[in-house]
Amino acid sequence: MGQTRKIPMRKCIGCQEMKSKKEMMRILRTPEDELVIDTTGRKNGRGAYLCFSRDCFEKAVKSKGLERSLKMNIPMEVYDSLKKEIEQIETK
Repeated sequence: MGQTRKIPMRKCIGCQEMKSKKEMMRILRTPEDELVIDTTGRKNGRGAYLCFSRDCFEKAVKSKGLERSLKMNIPMEVYDSLKKEIEQIETK
């Protein structure tokens, strides 16, 4: 008898849809209070998941979903740098 593997599901903080963990990117708040995009999904820190789309990122910024999920205030400069990183990922 074969065992079926459970697929980890996460909710996008932009569009509020449940998707598999591999279909999403993780934005991470490190213990040093830095924000980075976690490509491996295994780094230590508090994470929030977003779809690989600019629309979801903009919804998360507008609704302050990213700030709520990471439990910290985020300056606009950080949003701008994250937006540039997301655009680079989208073009790949």
